[in-house]
Amino acid sequence: MDFPVELKYTKDHEWVKIEGDIATIGVTDFAQKELGDIVYVEVETIGETLEAGEVFGTVEAVKTVSDLFMPVTGEILEFNTELESAPERVNDSPYTEGWMVKVKLSGALPADLLDAEYYKNLIGE
Repeated sequence: MDFPVELKYTKDHEWVKIEGDIATIGVTDFAQKELGDIVYVEVETIGETLEAGEVFGTVEAVKTVSDLFMPVTGEILEFNTELESAPERVNDSPYTEGWMVKVKLSGALPADLLDAEYYKNLIGE
């Protein structure tokens, strides 16, 4: 499995890429493997400001539906609309083409964001 060191991770298996005051968020390689073939990604929170830990959407796989949790506090600016017609991008490329939302950060980053090494240990890699 792949865990880019420049990203931060959550115990809920989301990743965060911070660029200035914008965070790009998706699910980890581990999460997409656990979910199986992803058939639908739903995010209806565009324009909303959510706190870290709140649900921002759902991801539907062949065998389950899973909530997506905000790893940071901020306003959801953009949804990856490519996922509407090609949700399998989350499986094929979870850290690049399979990103889910972009968020304008507000406030400090949560202290519980994990680095790649800690996340690998958490999932037993």
